[in-house]
Amino acid sequence: MSYEDKEEKPDVSWRDTMRFVLHYWKPEWYFGVAAAVLMLFSVGVDAIVPVYTGKIVDAMTSPDVAEGARADAAWHAFVIFAALAVAHQAFRIFSFLFWMRFAVRNLHQVSVDGLYKVNRFSSDWHANSFAGSTVRKITRGKWSMDVFADTLLMGLLPAITIMTGVSIMLFIKLPLVGAITLVMMLLYCAVSIAMSVKLLAPLWTKAADADSAVGGTLADIITGNPSVKSFGAEAREDTIFEDISKKWWKKAFHAWQISVYADAFRSGLRLVLTASMVAATVWLWQTGKATPGDIALVITTFFIIGGYLRDIGRQIADLQRSASEMADVVSFWLEEEDVKDKSDAGTLQVSDAQRDDMIAFDTVGFRYPNGGRWIYRGMNVGIRSGENVALVGASGSGKSTFVKLLQRLYDVDEGEICIDGQDISAVTQSSLRQSIALVPQEPILFHRTLADNIAYGRPDASREDIVEAAKQAFADEFIARLPDGYETLVGERGVKLSGGERQRVAIARAILADAPILILDEATSSLDSISEHYIQKALENLMQDRTTITIAHRLSTIKQADRILVFDQGEIVEQGSHQTLMSQDSRYKRLYDMQMLDIADGEDEEQAS
Repeated sequence: MSYEDKEEKPDVSWRDTMRFVLHYWKPEWYFGVAAAVLMLFSVGVDAIVPVYTGKIVDAMTSPDVAEGARADAAWHAFVIFAALAVAHQAFRIFSFLFWMRFAVRNLHQVSVDGLYKVNRFSSDWHANSFAGSTVRKITRGKWSMDVFADTLLMGLLPAITIMTGVSIMLFIKLPLVGAITLVMMLLYCAVSIAMSVKLLAPLWTKAADADSAVGGTLADIITGNPSVKSFGAEAREDTIFEDISKKWWKKAFHAWQISVYADAFRSGLRLVLTASMVAATVWLWQTGKATPGDIALVITTFFIIGGYLRDIGRQIADLQRSASEMADVVSFWLEEEDVKDKSDAGTLQVSDAQRDDMIAFDTVGFRYPNGGRWIYRGMNVGIRSGENVALVGASGSGKSTFVKLLQRLYDVDEGEICIDGQDISAVTQSSLRQSIALVPQEPILFHRTLADNIAYGRPDASREDIVEAAKQAFADEFIARLPDGYETLVGERGVKLSGGERQRVAIARAILADAPILILDEATSSLDSISEHYIQKALENLMQDRTTITIAHRLSTIKQADRILVFDQGEIVEQGSHQTLMSQDSRYKRLYDMQMLDIADGEDEEQAS
């Protein structure tokens, strides 16, 4: 199943879209209002211009006025005509200046808020979302917001104004022509809206979904390039991407093709409008009810409203398309955070006091959102200050969930979790997580310098502190060999470094963070045996006077743990030191013996080969 097949369409209404847009317009609404008012002045002046076009023609062709007077009248009308043209352009230019100030700020804020929301979505959300597609949705939503706002205030509002103004002007000068013009313009707008909403909108929505699939697939392939190369799968991935891109191509081409046909139909309606206006004016002239100047007025009027009408069809289509392309970023804005700070949340303060319940799970019940099955029910466990606790058990037994709940990546359904006597749901997430240093099994580095990555948990650290942390993690030696040293860019996700080097940078980051609680997720798994020996010593020093939780996969690495918690199906079925558990017929002993047997068999096979 492709990415596109799995992507869920956000349920976003027009009301949601308008609430989203108004939310961003509100802070600096006065710039938007100033731009709209100046644009209305510009359009209003434009609506008067045809009147003076007609006056110039009438002045030049009137047989009942002396030639000199005709010239004076023509020049007088021309001066007003020229002044109106200048005023039209001046209002328009100043309108755009205000609008740019208004629009650019909104685009900036949409991007910032988009990242803010996505950063706070759950780990499950990120696990089920393509990073490339998410980036595409935010950037596309930003520019679609620009198109939406431009179309609404700088396009449709002036068009409605000019149509209203022209209709009033024609009703005053030539009532029959005014009536025909109004009816035809209303018909034109009704047809344009119907085609845009009923015909074009679904096509643009499908094209936008396919575009997200292209971005997501492209990012997935590029991120997985090492695997692509290792399996020689370049051609296969080319084919996969070409197939996804071809789906977008077909949907986009179909949407654009239908748009061309719709525009052709609208062009036909405009031709009918032109013919109707001119024919009615010629008939009125023939019957002595219109002058040559009136004919010039009507033709000039059509040239003015023709442009607005031609654009109105495109603008309605753009409005619908931009609303469809904004749907994803609007859905981000609407979506509530899974884990949210309380309005009165305090700051977690971890004291130096020794207590038996530095970390306490009190009757904790938890199940993953939409998971159904309870992972924990009535979980009770306390961890002493400075204690080194290891979590072991089969995959899915609840070890990782324990750590995720401690970091408050999810809220518990029952009970509470406390650190140093403080309910973690009552403190800010940032203060909680800044009190916990994590060294994951597969560390993620940013495409920034080594110094920036090491100092990520303490961005104000001095270079001396960074270097000292790297030395304690045995990373200084390989960093010193790099041409740019600590200023070396590590590549996306740290791809320029080996697995062991990335792990040592992550350990240096944890050392520098100097948090009172330390979580190790098999932190030495990516290291060679020599580096592991030294880093185990570094970790032993790091764990001194810190409360440490180790998620253990290799049981040989946790012999020195103060206590080992054995998980099975969300329950702690055994606990004790390595020596205590090995002296019993325990589940832990069976797991340990099984691992040691597998290692011994592997060594025997190596020696035999």
